[in-house]
Amino acid sequence: MATRRNPGVTTASVRRPNPVSNCPLTAALAAVGGKWKLIVIYWLAESPRQFLELRRLMPRISTKVLTEQLQELIADGIVGQQRMGAVPAPVVYSLTDYGRSVLPIAESVRLWGRRHLERFADENRVTNGLTRLRGG
Repeated sequence: MATRRNPGVTTASVRRPNPVSNCPLTAALAAVGGKWKLIVIYWLAESPRQFLELRRLMPRISTKVLTEQLQELIADGIVGQQRMGAVPAPVVYSLTDYGRSVLPIAESVRLWGRRHLERFADENRVTNGLTRLRGG
C-alpha cells in the first residue's frame, strides 16, 4: 500500500498492480488505463473539481467506481485531494504536477479516438448507403 499524501483526508490508498514486472507499458496502463481514468484526468485538466461535479460530468459512472478510480489515481500520485474546510467539508480533486505529465498522452488518445470514430462513421455511411441502394 502506498502512503497517503494528505493525512487529513481518509481514503484507502490502493495502487492498481502492474501485472507484468518491469514492463513500462503495463505500468502505464495500470496507472491510467481502464474505462474511466483518462476521462477523470481530462476533466481535472480543465480545473479542480469536487466529487459531485465529476459525477455530473460522467453520468454513466457509478459512485463506487468513481471513488475507486480516484483512490487509485491518488495512490499513484496523479491526482491530489484537498479538503476545503472542516469535516465534512467537500474534497476538491486536482491533477498533481506529476499528473499533468499524463496530459499529452490523454490528448493523443483523444485525437486517435476521434479519428477512430470518424473511420467507422465513414464505413457505416458507406454500408448504410449500399443497403439503401440494394433496397434492404
